[in-house]
Amino acid sequence: MSSKPKNAISPTRSEDYPEWYQQVIRAADLAEVSPVRGCMVIKPWGYALWENMQRVLDGMFKETGHQNAYFPLFIPMSFLEKEAEHVEGFAKECAVVTHHRLEPGPDGGLVPAGPLEEPLIVRPTSETIIGSMYAKWVQSYRDLPIKINQWANVVRWELRTRLFLRTAEFLWQEGHTAHATEDEAWEETRLMLEVYAKFAREYMAMPVLEGEKSEGERFPGAVSTLSIEAMMQDRKALQAGTSHFLGQNFSRAQEIKFQDQNGREVFAWTTSWGVSTRLVGALIMTHADDDGLVLPPRLAPTHVVLLPIYRNDEERTRVLAYCREVMERVRQVRYDELPVRVEIDDRDIRGGEKKWHHVKRGVPIRLEIGPRDVDSRGVFVGRRDREKSQGETLDAFVAGLAATLAEMQQQLYDRALAFREANTVRLDSLDEFRQYFAGEDGGGFAWCHWSESPEMETLLKEMRVTLRNVPNGQEPEDGRCIFTGKPSRTRAVFARAY
Repeated sequence: MSSKPKNAISPTRSEDYPEWYQQVIRAADLAEVSPVRGCMVIKPWGYALWENMQRVLDGMFKETGHQNAYFPLFIPMSFLEKEAEHVEGFAKECAVVTHHRLEPGPDGGLVPAGPLEEPLIVRPTSETIIGSMYAKWVQSYRDLPIKINQWANVVRWELRTRLFLRTAEFLWQEGHTAHATEDEAWEETRLMLEVYAKFAREYMAMPVLEGEKSEGERFPGAVSTLSIEAMMQDRKALQAGTSHFLGQNFSRAQEIKFQDQNGREVFAWTTSWGVSTRLVGALIMTHADDDGLVLPPRLAPTHVVLLPIYRNDEERTRVLAYCREVMERVRQVRYDELPVRVEIDDRDIRGGEKKWHHVKRGVPIRLEIGPRDVDSRGVFVGRRDREKSQGETLDAFVAGLAATLAEMQQQLYDRALAFREANTVRLDSLDEFRQYFAGEDGGGFAWCHWSESPEMETLLKEMRVTLRNVPNGQEPEDGRCIFTGKPSRTRAVFARAY
């Protein structure tokens, strides 16, 4: 009887997926729980990953004509009250500041003092505060469009939290635009969804479905919400980005109005869109394995790590000198229009421990270099996507490095897409739907005819299944809603979700 192969992560994905996720974060040293309930500390490796995401997205936003700005963390409560659906949607998640100083209490501790005239909400999202500024800045159609993004933190007082996926405070970007016409605002809403989809596919190596949310899943106060949805390795869906067409709802509430070309006073058309550090969680659950994190090379903080191997001072001098030469050669290689990111790990720990440290962190390529490699002008190459390492000449490794990284990036996407396709079905009856999602872990993505109805909402809630979106690009197809029997021309994607 063969013994079970040992993995770096315990439990494995198949044994306990939620706990496996937490252990990958710990093993890769990405983040940890903070002393503040529901919040996290993002550690350097996790933050470097977020910085790479931020760098790419920021460039994509600027290429599409957006500028960065910054708005206050605190929002007067009256601002939220102006848009009824918006405040109703966020009221239960708001953190509220009611006092502006602390004073010594009777028992020697500190007590809040100095009540504020109006309570302040710690930013859960910024439509209202940004809208109030746009109302000042917009007087004429010549002042439009305004296309601003901000990188910020937000607070949503979540009761059940999970690192990166759902925390009380998280990092994100939020874009907010104002336009003179409905068509321009709709064009912006669709454009930004395409930006998110391109980033997910080409940088995260994560296939996504683009589409429109149902009315019940819309952003509070929006006319329409578009989303990208990805499948994680437990077959659950994760919403990886949203773009909202707000119509004139927020501009009416915030009085963002202007004189058009005919001298009439009209309200602007607005949008908002955002992605967050939830993308780090998405990346983990799309690509990580039972040995730890697996990083798409385009986002990896380090592409190549050099692991010197020696037994004495004389060997150490020779090996490190060669490692520095290798590092300089590798740095000359350009991948994804930037120099390859490379580092030497010369910590005084055992070689096996050092190797597994970088495996668990998902570094795409490891080079083990000892005295024999110095003599042969070679390197011993370990790829994160392969079990076995192999020797190569330094010249051959450097010559093929960019192509190797590109191949690894593409293979991650192909593998994730094949997994999604293998776990996607088309269902045409409620009985099939119930059977597919039976049990705690049942189901994947189910494409079904649908119609918005209380019956659908009740059954989905009972089964803990959600309508993810109505994917774009479908050919019209005659069918009947599996929940009500009403005529339907499109299918929606249903799944259990994070």
